[in-house]
Amino acid sequence: MKIERAAWGFVTPALVVIGLFFVLPVVSALLLSFTDFDLYALADRKNLRFVGFGNYVEVLQTTLFWKALGNTLYFVGVGVPLSMLLSLGAALLLDSRLARWKGFFRTALFAPVVTTVVAVAVVFRYLFHTRYGLVNYGLVWLGFDPIDWLGDAHWSMPTIILFAAWKNFGYNMIILLAGLQAIPADLYEAARIDGANTWQRLRHITLPLLAPTLLVVSIITVAGYFQLFAEPYVMTRGGPLQSTFSVLFYMYEEGFKWWNLGRASAIAFLLFALILVATLLMLRLSRRWNAA
Repeated sequence: MKIERAAWGFVTPALVVIGLFFVLPVVSALLLSFTDFDLYALADRKNLRFVGFGNYVEVLQTTLFWKALGNTLYFVGVGVPLSMLLSLGAALLLDSRLARWKGFFRTALFAPVVTTVVAVAVVFRYLFHTRYGLVNYGLVWLGFDPIDWLGDAHWSMPTIILFAAWKNFGYNMIILLAGLQAIPADLYEAARIDGANTWQRLRHITLPLLAPTLLVVSIITVAGYFQLFAEPYVMTRGGPLQSTFSVLFYMYEEGFKWWNLGRASAIAFLLFALILVATLLMLRLSRRWNAA
């Protein structure tokens, strides 16, 4: 009993913090999603009405929501594999015996993660500027025509994907590097003695033993990429022609531009359901791959 009381004594402060700053806001947002809470309700609570699933139905019937969802899925479908490949490639290079100055490159490649998204987005906005950007300057020097990277609906989302992959791959790289260093070196030595080449060692030793780490990194990356907001907000404001308008951007506008907080909460929980489905699907695919 004394041990249990001591354990609860240590855990209680953390549970109180989690309850106040996580559980309570989530429950409150869930309740708001079933109401028409807006600017008028803020002025007078008597204007607050219970609408049930009305907000969810309205959001799902809105063309803009499906446009935002399509942009978000495009961002996730292209950005996540690109970020994962960059992370895995960098981790493999840093784990190689031939690599030099590993500490320096770990710091340099991880540095974008700890930089402020807004500040770096502003820098990238000038790098991809149509007239004065360094990227277009290089294209003109090579003999190509300049591209309106952020003003063309065909190029705006790829530009943001490139920026997001550069900004976030260092975090995954550190996790994957830790997973690579946990693989026993004896397995690689035995494979070399048996005549396995680099690709065979990667396919039959590295990737299978790194699979749990890859799964965790994939789930974290997918969840983060579904929450696309800061990049288009700073670089394109959701344009051009709403080509970078994301679900989270739509929630922001409904909640803080039009003050439809009930509808914004509904959008948030729809996004949560989408992330949950994607996570469960990845877990199921992982189990099948491991069983095979």
